[in-house]
Amino acid sequence: MQAALGVTAFSLTFPATAWALDGFGPWSLVAVRSVLAGLLAGACLLALRVRLPERRHWGGLAVVGAGVVVGFPLLTTLALQTSTTAHAAVVVGLLPLTTALFSALRTGARPPRTFWVAALAGAAAVIAFTVRQSGGAVTTADLYLFGALLICAAGYTEGGRLSRVMPGWHVIGWALVLCLPLAAVATWIAVGLEPVHLTARSVAGMAWLAVGSQWFGLIAWYRGMAAIGIPKASQLQLAQPLLTLVWSVLLLGEAMTWAAPLTAVAVLVCIAVTQRARG
Repeated sequence: MQAALGVTAFSLTFPATAWALDGFGPWSLVAVRSVLAGLLAGACLLALRVRLPERRHWGGLAVVGAGVVVGFPLLTTLALQTSTTAHAAVVVGLLPLTTALFSALRTGARPPRTFWVAALAGAAAVIAFTVRQSGGAVTTADLYLFGALLICAAGYTEGGRLSRVMPGWHVIGWALVLCLPLAAVATWIAVGLEPVHLTARSVAGMAWLAVGSQWFGLIAWYRGMAAIGIPKASQLQLAQPLLTLVWSVLLLGEAMTWAAPLTAVAVLVCIAVTQRARG
């Protein structure tokens, strides 16, 4: 149940970003989001008297912060200025595959040939989709999304490694706190350069990004993985791109072509094959 709540929270991230962009610029959005989530994380860690991580773990936490707290939110927000949430959901649906690739490189594991065939097939499906959607060329938004895949996969991989030695919510909590000073400075600069015009949609979107996606969603996700195990939890995550496609229609009124859900399903099949091959 908790893992499903986490996946639902993550599936709302792109629609919430589109809402928040009604009143925030992309840089101020990411900076304010990080500050709010960092303050919330710091308050929880302080209230529960969580000890500081060992010195040898701070490098890994910095990678998590760079990938999950800063890099992925910033690059996807920049992409969503010109890309639809449905399009972004399909491209970012490759994240489990890229994370698996980074994990294999990080741990030195050698997945079987079936894994690599399925991974390449999923990547080919997404690349074909992006080229078709953009009229035969890769757009700047697509480059942002592909960059987000790589940097977030690195953050997820390092976070997964750290979660073996400390609770998962401690990992994201300390990563948020580590990024808090930089986020505070970035907020002061960005808000001056990108004036904020608060609307009901922008406030609701920002609140969800900071509290729902960046904090409580991750807590539910990590607790769910602990309760039912990583394999079953990851199967639930396969539904995330399709859920985002549904939200993009219901909350944003986006028109959807047949290519989006078809490509999303193709990617999910490839991910399922890679997981079976690894397991």
